[in-house]
Amino acid sequence: MTANLSMTPEVMLDLARKTAELVVQRIESLPEENAWDGEFRQILSDQLMEAPPEDGRPAAEVLEQVAQTILPFTTRLDHPRCFGFIPSSPTWPGVLADFIAAGYNVNACTWLVASGPIQLELVVIDWFRRWLGYPDNAGGLLTSGGSAASVDAFVAARENAGHPERATVYVSNQSHSAHIRAARIVGIRPEGIRMIPVDEQFRLDMDALARAVADERAAGFSPIAVCANAGAASTGAIDPLEAMADYCAAEGIWLHVDAAYGGFATVTGKGKKLLSGIERADSVGLDAHKWFFQPYEVGCLLVRDAATLERAFGVKHDVLQDTIWGADHPNISDRGLQLSRSFRALKVWMSVQTFGMAAFRQAISGGMELAARAEEYVRKSPHLEMLNPASLGIVCFRFNPGNTDMEADGLEQVNRTILARIFWEDPAFISSTSLQGVFALRLCIINHNTTWDDVRETLDAVERFGVEALSEREV
Repeated sequence: MTANLSMTPEVMLDLARKTAELVVQRIESLPEENAWDGEFRQILSDQLMEAPPEDGRPAAEVLEQVAQTILPFTTRLDHPRCFGFIPSSPTWPGVLADFIAAGYNVNACTWLVASGPIQLELVVIDWFRRWLGYPDNAGGLLTSGGSAASVDAFVAARENAGHPERATVYVSNQSHSAHIRAARIVGIRPEGIRMIPVDEQFRLDMDALARAVADERAAGFSPIAVCANAGAASTGAIDPLEAMADYCAAEGIWLHVDAAYGGFATVTGKGKKLLSGIERADSVGLDAHKWFFQPYEVGCLLVRDAATLERAFGVKHDVLQDTIWGADHPNISDRGLQLSRSFRALKVWMSVQTFGMAAFRQAISGGMELAARAEEYVRKSPHLEMLNPASLGIVCFRFNPGNTDMEADGLEQVNRTILARIFWEDPAFISSTSLQGVFALRLCIINHNTTWDDVRETLDAVERFGVEALSEREV
C-alpha cells in the first residue's frame, strides 16, 4: 500500500483560502474580542487528549476544530489592549513571509543549501548593525529569540576568555531569567552567577558591579561577561551603557546587552539617545517579534566582530564537507547553536520593503509617546501612584489613593484584586511585576494599533476596580 500525504492543487488552494480567511477575520475582529481568554486544563484535556487517528478526515473539518477549540484560548498578543508581558503585533507581510518560508521548506543553514535566503539574512543583519551603530566587521545571525541569543553570546564570551574553569557572569537583579539559564547552559556553576543590585530607577549599580568583580578576582574567579539591560522586561529600565562599556573595556570583560525588548528603539531619534553606548557592547541580543512587529520567532544576536562567533561555533563535520564554498560564502550554522534553521529573515525584509522605515519609526515612537501619556495620567490621578518613571514603552504603577492609610499587605491585595478583575471582566490584559518587593501593575504599550483611548480606558478600569475593592474592604 502506497502512503499518500499529498493534495491536489485545487484542494491545496481551497484550504489555503479558508485558512487566510480565518486569520484575516480573526485580525479584523480583535477590537471586539477580549485580549485574553483561557480555559482550565481538565476541560481542554477532556476535549483534546486522545490517541492519534488511524484514518484521516477532511482537512476543512480539522481546520474548524483548530479554530473553535484550540486557538481561542490564548492571550491575543496583537490585541490593541494587550499590555501584559511584551506584546507582539505582527505585520501581514510578516505573516505571509512565514507561510512562504514554510511552503518553500527552506533550511537556512549553509550557503550550499540556501544561498538566497542566507544572503537575505546577511542583508537583514546588516540593517540591524547599521541601526545599532556597530562597525562594518560586526555580524551575527537570527535566532529563535532572546534566550537562544543569550546562549550564543555567553558561549562566545566564554571562548573569548579562554574557557576558564572558575568563570563568573554578572547580571542585575532586573535581568531576564533567560540569562540565568544561558549561564547554566554554558557551564557556569551556580556560585559563578552573580546578581548585582540596582539603583532607585532599577539600573545596574556600577559601584556594586566593580566591588563584586574585584572580590571574585581576589577569590580566584575569572569574570567572563557582564550583561546590561537595554529595556528591562519589568520596568523598561536602561542600564548605564556608556559607563558599563568603559568599565568592561578597562577590565577586559565581555559586555553583552540584552536589547531583546528595547533595542529597536534605536531606529528613532529619541531611542538612539536613550540607548547611547549600545554600539560599544561586544554583543547585543534583539527580538524582532517584539518591538519590530514580526510574528514569532525571530530573535537576533549581533557581535562587534563576526569572527568571534565562527571561532566559537565553527565545527568541521564530514557529512557537511560539501557545504564549504570558500571564505566569501558564509554558513550561518557556523555562528550559533542551530544547524537546521527556519528562514526568519524573509518576514523582516518583506515588512520593511512593504511599509518602509518611516512607518516603523513612527510606530515605535508611538509606543513611547503613549507610555509618556500614561505616566502623565497616573501622576494626575488621585487614585494611582507611579512606581518608576516610564521607560521606552513600559509603565509601572499601582492603585494607591492618597487618602488611605492601608498597610502594605492590604494595598497589595487590592492591586491583586484589580489585576484579577482586569483578567476576567475587562477587554484589556495587563500584567504585574515586583519592584524591590512592591507589587506593581504594569503596562507595556508597543502595539502599532493601540490608541490613547485603549490606554486611557484601561487605566480608568484600574481606578474603578480599585475604588470598588477599597470600598468592599472598608465595609
